[in-house]
Amino acid sequence: MNGASSSGGIRGALSYCVQQVRRYDYHHYLCLLELPANMRKAAFALRAFNVETSRAMDVASDPKIGLMRLLWWQEALDKIYSNKVIEHPVAQALTSVVSEHKVSKSWLKRAVEARINDANRENNDIPQTVEELERYAEDTTSTILYSTLQAGGIKSTAADHAASHIGKASGLLLLLKSLPYHASRNHQFSYIPAKVAEKHGLLVHQSGQSEIKKDSREALCDAVFEMASVANAHLQKARQLAGSVPAEARPVLLPAVPAQVILDSLARVQFDVYDPRLAQGILGAPPLLFQLKLKWYSWRGKY
Repeated sequence: MNGASSSGGIRGALSYCVQQVRRYDYHHYLCLLELPANMRKAAFALRAFNVETSRAMDVASDPKIGLMRLLWWQEALDKIYSNKVIEHPVAQALTSVVSEHKVSKSWLKRAVEARINDANRENNDIPQTVEELERYAEDTTSTILYSTLQAGGIKSTAADHAASHIGKASGLLLLLKSLPYHASRNHQFSYIPAKVAEKHGLLVHQSGQSEIKKDSREALCDAVFEMASVANAHLQKARQLAGSVPAEARPVLLPAVPAQVILDSLARVQFDVYDPRLAQGILGAPPLLFQLKLKWYSWRGKY
């Protein structure tokens, strides 16, 4: 009876994970549907964990509460890897996945710690270089891909390298797409590096602090283009590795497709992150076109 009850609880937890990903990370939800059935449980649990941690600061009315959520997840990971019961559906699903697939704790810890460090930044504490944001993207996005590959029993250096590049590209592009949201929330472009801002005349110094101007649309487009070019280079490097990536790993790397869609959408609006067309459809693309593109890549075994 207890076994049946436990099994039902895990099914409910996994169903919750699927719904959270579908609701808050729809483009990745569509990617995960292309995975083999035996990999979806772990993939949805890991992606739901990412949803929980990535939204922690956004759903909190007070930044301190958001930080508390992240610290809770940091402690929860210790309990998950000690096989302790946690009354949270995503944590329950993760516990099941970790016990079945031996996913490395270090990657999930890196993801949470990177978000905690980001949450602890002051609004006027601007990253200095693109490399800092690349590290953040790898810690928060590539780690989910590493974990998914590991849960699928896929051991491939080429796949890991491709996942690293795709995670960096995806993370950078999602930060760019969210610039207007963060600017309205924090009254600052928190994710434009100081060196890029200075190069394009966006950086101003006053009262011993650096701020990024919000009134120069053209200069902002130039800065976004420079950062998007870095993301594009990562996508190209990931695709150059495709010949060495085993076939079973390629569905895990399908998040390269939505990353490319964001790039294409940005190019279509001349890298103006305030253009309302970016908010239409799926990442600025018509939903049917996005799904057909994803299906096409999946069917051809590409990413």
